[in-house]
This record gives sequence, C-alpha cells and structure tokens, in this order.
Amino acid sequence: MDPAGWTFVILGLAVVAFVSGRVPLALVSVGVALALWATGVLTLGEAFAGFGDPTVLFIASLFVVSEALDATGVTAWLGHQVVTRAGTGRARLTVIIGLLAAVLTAFISINGAVAALLPVVVVVAVRAGILPSKLLLPLAFAASAGSLLTLTGTPVNIVVSEAAVAAGGREFGFFEFALAGIPLVLLTVAIVALGGGRLLPARTAERLADLAPDPREHAQTLRDSYDVDLDTARLFSVREGVAEVLVAPRSRLIGRTVSVGMTTRDENLVILAVRRGDDDGPNASRGTGVAGALVLQAGDAVLVQGPWAALTRYAQSPDVIAVTPPQTLQRAVPWGRGAKRAIGILAVMVVLLATGLVPAPVAGLLAAGALVLTGVLTVPQTYRSISWTTVILIAGMIPLSSAFVSTGAADVVAAAVLRVIGSGSPQVALLVLCLLTMVLGQFISNVATVLVVIPIAVAISQTLGVSVQPFMMALTVAGAAAFLTPVATPVNLMVMQPGGYRFGDYGKLGLPLMVVYLAVAVLYVPLIWPF
Repeated sequence: MDPAGWTFVILGLAVVAFVSGRVPLALVSVGVALALWATGVLTLGEAFAGFGDPTVLFIASLFVVSEALDATGVTAWLGHQVVTRAGTGRARLTVIIGLLAAVLTAFISINGAVAALLPVVVVVAVRAGILPSKLLLPLAFAASAGSLLTLTGTPVNIVVSEAAVAAGGREFGFFEFALAGIPLVLLTVAIVALGGGRLLPARTAERLADLAPDPREHAQTLRDSYDVDLDTARLFSVREGVAEVLVAPRSRLIGRTVSVGMTTRDENLVILAVRRGDDDGPNASRGTGVAGALVLQAGDAVLVQGPWAALTRYAQSPDVIAVTPPQTLQRAVPWGRGAKRAIGILAVMVVLLATGLVPAPVAGLLAAGALVLTGVLTVPQTYRSISWTTVILIAGMIPLSSAFVSTGAADVVAAAVLRVIGSGSPQVALLVLCLLTMVLGQFISNVATVLVVIPIAVAISQTLGVSVQPFMMALTVAGAAAFLTPVATPVNLMVMQPGGYRFGDYGKLGLPLMVVYLAVAVLYVPLIWPF
C-alpha cells in the first residue's frame, strides 16, 4: 500500500478508537505516531516531531499560567464577581462567559484565552451549583467563534489573507473578519445558551473534588461545628487560614492534653477548637467543640490557625489527616499571595501575544518561567498543573496532519472534489468546499485543513472566473467549525478532562453549530464578499 493509503487507514483506525472510548486518548495518539513510522509514512523524527512542536510547548505553558491564576485566588475573585453580577442561572452565565471568551480570543490566541478562563468557569460553575460540563464546551465553542473577529484571532485568518493576495485578490483588513465573526459570535452564544441545557451531558469530572469551597460557606460550617465565634475574614485571609485535621491512628499526638489557645509544637499554629471524634466521654459530643482540656485520641478533630505555609506543612504530617487540604482552601481566598505578580505576568504575556513581538510559544514559556522565578508557583506545582493527556494527544496527532499533506492524501481528496464539482455554480462549489473543510477539520488541525483546501478553492475560482475573496472567507468560517470531536482543536481537548466529557458528547451541541456555520459560509459570506 502506498503512503497515502496508509495515511487514510491510520486516520480511520484512530477515529474508530476515539469513538469507541475503550482506548485511552493518549494511547491512541501515541499509537498514531508509531503507526506512521511503522508503515514508512514518516521517518522516526517526523513521527515524533509533534512532541517538540511549538504549539504543544505553548499549550503546556498555558496550563502553568492557568494554575498560577487559580492558586493565587484570582480565579476565585473573578468567579465571585461573575456570579454576583450574573446570578446563578445557566443560560445567563453561558452568555457572559461566551462573550468574554470571544472578545479575549480576538486579541490573544484562542488557546491562551481558554486557558485563562477555564479555571474561572469551573469556579463559577461550582459557586452557581452547575456542573462544569454545562459551561466548558460553550466556553471552547465561543472562543472558536471569537477567533473570527480579527486578523490575528487565529493563524487560519492570516493564511487565507495571504492566499487571497497570491491568487490575485486582496488581503483582508484587520477587523474585516468581524463582518462574519460578529454574527457568528452572537449566533454561537445564543445556541450554546439556549441549547446547552439539553444538548450537553451532566458529567462529573475527575478533579472536581479538588475544587476549593466557598470561604463563607466553609467558615459557617466550621462555626457551627466548633462553636467558634470568628468572622470569615479572620478565618481566611491572604496571609493566614484555618485547617481542620483529624488525629491519625498511631499518631504521636495520642495521649497529649490540648486546649483552646495552645499552639502546636513545631509549626506554632494556634488551636482554635477541639472536638471529640466519637460520642464517648463526659465533656464531648459529636458536632460540638470542647470547652476545656481534651486528651487526644485517634479520630479527634482539631481546628488550627496560622500562616498558609505552616498549615500546609502541618497537614502533611503523618500525625494528622487534613479534612480539606490547606492548599485547596487557600485557592478560595480572593487575591491571595502572589495574585498581583500572577496578574502582572499574565498582562505582559497578553501584550506579547497581541503585539506579536515574540512568537506565542516564547511568550508562554517566558510567563511560565517568570511565575516560578517570582515565587508564585513551585516547580512541582508547574508539573502537576499540566494536563499531560492533552499534551500527549496533541503531540501525537500533529504528525498525522503533516502526513496528510506530504503523502499526497490531500491531493487525492482534492481530485475527488474537483470531479464532483465540475463546472457547476460557485455557490455549489462553495458548499462542497466548506463541507470538505468541516469534515477534515474534525480530525486534523484547522490550519492543515485550510492549507489542503486553499489550492482547490483557488483553482475553482479561477476556472469559474469569479473572485477568490468569498472562497477564502468561507474557508475561514468553515475551518472554525471544528465542534464534533475533542481532537478537532486544542481548546476542545483542554476542556475535556475538567468537564468530564467523552468523545461523543461534542457532536450533540456541535452539529447544530456546524449547520449554522455552513449556512453563514455559503449564504451570508457571498453577500458581503460577492463572487
């Protein structure tokens, strides 16, 4: 079998594996890279080139930036602001999140916008009592629509603008894409807001248990449980916090006498309250604090207060078991330690991305490095913050896009399209080209897809003697409609794990959106950019 044939076979097997859901996504991705090498389609270096691709490095760095915003309480503050102003209604929150994502994407990369907003959306969902799976896909889809607002919204816009000039047309203006982008943003936000409740799954993500509780609610729980008369600001502040720990079995603390006001030996934490772990004893009952001294035994609960770093060290001791890790509670404190540094570094990264002073991966890596050097994050935190499944999945699928072009598989598809279209009307040609772009775009990158289809579109426009402008703009719109699979775009993958999505979840909301994008590309675009 020739390399093009093997490329089609590998693509088909990958799709089957993705849809089945029985094979881990990262394993499928690595398998694709290995298969491309084993069949001789690509060399070993080409097959694994995706692991050194700048896009992969950029996305990994964005996870680090996102972790900094979350760990310093910036996302908690933003989430509180959104819920306070928008309420807890899913549709209204979806509209606000969608518009915010679209505007942000217009000026920085789509990946950067989603990475910055993803933890905010998760916090908003939890505060509003909504599953994140109801808001994260709308976030990704609205960001894709926002990429159509400016020339720099996505690399595809630049590619089609340059292709139009090369084909004898003119380049598109910086905001000219907004003529198609604004209607699409409004339509996308409307559809995800109105249809998201029914078309999105109610799934619980693996990592939802690590989300920080609302400080006010948690403080009230502690006051009720221990009869402590302290306000929320004193329990949880930027510098200090409170941790509830249980005395572990075989702990060295068993047998010690403690009382309110004492301090712990090593960390110098103040004991605010103690509580017997069972109903035995003359001075204790479950659910209330002990007024006098208490001889500790396994299972007893102790409420301690002190600096966050000391609380973290204390909670990691083998003598106690933290009910809620202090690191998790610290994330819920708005504008916590390092928040200003995190915001400043994010602002610099956004400026670098918007102005194009340095390549996007360089901006992301500089930001990640600065967060570590300024003490906002530790090195272990940066490693834990990266979604390695997402990184491996993207890295493994990039070579497939390259192989699709280099082996001539794209030419095979192009020839088949030309046979179908023949010398029909430009409207029909536009329809077929957009459908082809949308289908290919579900499995290979939208940049690679548009690069495949551009030569076909140029040839058809010249054969029919019509302007190339509507063809190029329509390809941009169709290229953005990558909504059916998690591997269609990096942002689709970025929301997969925190949303708990499965492969088949994307199409339920994505298919109606694709129909709208197809209608805009085929019917609306020629009205603004005539043939």
